[in-house]
Amino acid sequence: MEEEIRAEFQKSGFSIGGASPEDAAQILSTLLTYCINYKMSPADLVSNWEVYYLNRQLDGLKLESSYLDGFLSHLQNEVKDMIIKEEANLHIYSSNDVDMLLSNSHADEVAFHDTPGSKQEKPPEESSNSELTPLTSDRPSSSRVAKTNADRITPFATRVNKFTQQYVLNAENAVSMPSKNAEITEDEVIRRIQPSQRCSLQVQHSQPEPGCRFMYDRMEDRFNYLEDRIRKSASLFSASGFCGEPADATLASEEKMFAVGTVACDGEGHLNEKSILLQGSVQHSRGQRVRLDLKDLDHFSLFPGQVVGIEGHNPSGHCFVASKLIDSIPVSVDAQLPSAKKQAIDNESNQNSDAGTLSRALSSVIAAGPYTTTDNLLFEPLQELLSYACRKQPQLLILMGPFIDSDHPDIKKGTIDQSFHDIFHFEILRKIQDFTQYLGNTVRVILIPSVRDAHHDFVFPQPAFDLNFPEDITHQITCLANPCLFSSNEIHFGCCTVDILKQLSGEEISRKPPVGKPGDRIGRLASHILKQQSYYPLYPPAAGVPLDFSLAKEALEISSAPDVLLLPSDLAPFVKVFSLGEGSDDQKRFICVNPGRLAKGIGGGTFVELYYNEGIDKTNASIIRI
Repeated sequence: MEEEIRAEFQKSGFSIGGASPEDAAQILSTLLTYCINYKMSPADLVSNWEVYYLNRQLDGLKLESSYLDGFLSHLQNEVKDMIIKEEANLHIYSSNDVDMLLSNSHADEVAFHDTPGSKQEKPPEESSNSELTPLTSDRPSSSRVAKTNADRITPFATRVNKFTQQYVLNAENAVSMPSKNAEITEDEVIRRIQPSQRCSLQVQHSQPEPGCRFMYDRMEDRFNYLEDRIRKSASLFSASGFCGEPADATLASEEKMFAVGTVACDGEGHLNEKSILLQGSVQHSRGQRVRLDLKDLDHFSLFPGQVVGIEGHNPSGHCFVASKLIDSIPVSVDAQLPSAKKQAIDNESNQNSDAGTLSRALSSVIAAGPYTTTDNLLFEPLQELLSYACRKQPQLLILMGPFIDSDHPDIKKGTIDQSFHDIFHFEILRKIQDFTQYLGNTVRVILIPSVRDAHHDFVFPQPAFDLNFPEDITHQITCLANPCLFSSNEIHFGCCTVDILKQLSGEEISRKPPVGKPGDRIGRLASHILKQQSYYPLYPPAAGVPLDFSLAKEALEISSAPDVLLLPSDLAPFVKVFSLGEGSDDQKRFICVNPGRLAKGIGGGTFVELYYNEGIDKTNASIIRI
């Protein structure tokens, strides 16, 4: 039948594309699946392809694999229209039905509000003082999009397994969470929800400020940033008492010495054991570099830009032979969260935190964009996430960018007829406003941007969204910078939405530890962030990261290790407990969370539900596939 499909396409003047015969065979296999699933003959399939080809005004006569997803959506819509014509009384559920859960204009919402155990204030039917709502009347382009896409059957809407747990941290402590294989009924969810207390929220670090100047960094800013990191680290090594005074590693000497500097690569490629250089500070070595010989070290983990302390000797003056390597910058004795910079979000949270009435317990849902699938801009995954949060009623909802993903196919091609800001306000902020109004004052929402956000400043560090919310919810939605440090119920969160884990994994070079010590690469990469006391210790920055060195000095610094470190990444999602030291019980332990992406391709992704309870041992978390 695959040959019949190929012959039909050739008869109509089309060819099956592909860079190799294997690719062409894969395309034919996919087309065969379409014929079987939708009960079409090869001739019917080619006829539908011709309609799709003409409507989309595609170039060339070659069917490429990149066209298959759009062609599949076209076939689904054709089959749905045929069913509707045959059975006029049949209702096919669409994204509008999902939107009913968050819309105040539907009668079903009233019943949803009156579910047992929901004692929150009901939102007003219309907010008269809303500063965003009046814009909905001037939204002709959005209405056209809604009309054309309202009845589409998307692959995301037809998924089978919803909200399945992939992993549970400290499952034995998960009192309020179901087991992996247990089915959750709506009544069980409602019974588990206890009346929640409003959580406190304080911002320790959120720079730069909205409206800041960027793209003004000079070569001097780049030099000062690197020099300050080395000099500050050298002073901390000296103050720790475990190391001697930093010396010049470029000077020939048979005696052991201690040097501090950044790791650099001798060339344009990736690090290897023969190309590792140590660059010292201007103060100690005039900024010169020296080659490192690590043959005597049984294990190490290095990447460009990493600040390290090295003990060894330089017999020739051209190569520093290392005998000991310290990759963790000592923490200052008086390093603590700067109380002068703590900002209470409102008077209520300030009074609660000062009185100490709030325990270190917090329920939260954590997600990272994209929030819509690649085949449309309906933001169905975001609607599902907010519906889930309506049922679970967490105290804190953390949403990290990208919200309007610049890598989305429709954004890249420029095929949308709305501005990026309109999509953000009407498709995202409106849903979040409805969510906060429905749950009332007990929920807080935090929005953190990404450099992939098409509607926001393309710079890193990145200022927070500059938004004006209605007065009744302005204390519920908080916009923070990327990166940022904040605390809720005295639990400290650090967050950076740049994919530093993936970038470090591509640049790191390591030697495995001795036999008997299992290696954890993800833990090693995540620990580098806190060991280096920087949200972005990699230098030079990866391609696509608009690092502005005039803003980076204070914004990227991690003054105190957080309890929970949020590092959204394209790598596999995880929730793990790591330690900053080995062989010591008093070392700082922290939870590192990569919630994954809420949408992946044309399907759903993952998010994390975290219940922090006094300490890490009593905390439980689960990775949930939407």
